Amino acid sequence: MQSDVTPERARQILGMLTDGSSMDHINTSLALRLIPLAKELDDEALIERLLNHAMEIAENDSERGWARFESLKLINATVKSFLHLAEEAEHMEDGAGLAAAVHHYIALVQLAEDNLDEARTSAQRALRLRESRADMEGTTYGLALLMTVAKRQHDYDTAITIGTERLELLTRLRDEVGQMEAVAELAHCQATIGEFNTAQDLYNDSLDRANGLESITGQLVARWGLADIAEIQEDYESAMLVLSDSLHAFIAANVPAPAQVRQRIHDLTQLNNTPKGNKETN
Repeated sequence: MQSDVTPERARQILGMLTDGSSMDHINTSLALRLIPLAKELDDEALIERLLNHAMEIAENDSERGWARFESLKLINATVKSFLHLAEEAEHMEDGAGLAAAVHHYIALVQLAEDNLDEARTSAQRALRLRESRADMEGTTYGLALLMTVAKRQHDYDTAITIGTERLELLTRLRDEVGQMEAVAELAHCQATIGEFNTAQDLYNDSLDRANGLESITGQLVARWGLADIAEIQEDYESAMLVLSDSLHAFIAANVPAPAQVRQRIHDLTQLNNTPKGNKETN
């Protein structure tokens, strides 16, 4: 549920905003923001009401375009339909933000379909539009998507360049959570190309940030990466210890640890106790 809102609370919020004549006081922007919440509650009737309301009270082409965008997503329209909307949006007054969002969405669809060259082109188009609007937050999302595409294409040099640019922008925005995640992404790229010392330093940096933010998820990501590096170097004891630290962090927070953590610790314990000459056959 978005923002950790319980289903019961979400229904109360939606009821207060949409029951009876309350819908009359909702503008297009709010109506569209409520649709994802209604989708999580599987309330198809309310989704349709919100979408129709957003269309009816839209004050300009841009607002109508955003409503059409949501409508196309709901019906799983073709990429061609989204491209047509993006082209229209680029000629609308104040339509650059919509065009960027649509191109970004198209890139995500193309990425999911493994059309990587097309996804890269669409993501670059979305990024240029966001940069032209000085949309710094949107630019970080665009850079993250481009980095993902580059990694899928095994173009790790480009991925590292993009990831570094993203980290610099997140630092300017003082987005500490984003920085933690970006550093871990860079560490993964460096490890993939065999730069293990650099990757280890970056994972430790991300871990320090995660500790400062008390993010057990961030701690797990960094420690999982550190365990990968240790395991590659056949240092199974270090890998086991670093993952045990993550397990203890979950226990201390009274949060169930992912089953994969316990299973990997178990597997590493067996590896560590296996005679060295037999490890390649296990």
